[in-house]
Amino acid sequence: MDEEDLNRIIEMAWEDRTPFEIIHSQFDITHDELIKIMRNNLKSSSFKLWRKRVTGRKTKHIIKRGHLIGRHRCDRQGKLVSKRR
Repeated sequence: MDEEDLNRIIEMAWEDRTPFEIIHSQFDITHDELIKIMRNNLKSSSFKLWRKRVTGRKTKHIIKRGHLIGRHRCDRQGKLVSKRR
């Protein structure tokens, strides 16, 4: 895995509205592998904060979230922004 992919995985893991299943589908890593990546690439305090933040969060699991909750897409994911005049 290159550094760009690693950075993107970490960024997606921090995003509230990006479910773990999307990370799995894009990078073919399991939830347990994601936890190991986060543990090995974050400071201990940051890892603990992340685990506390995502534990039990409905938006991080597709099955637990409501159908009305959308997925956040950052500019690097191809979101087109139209300019209104």
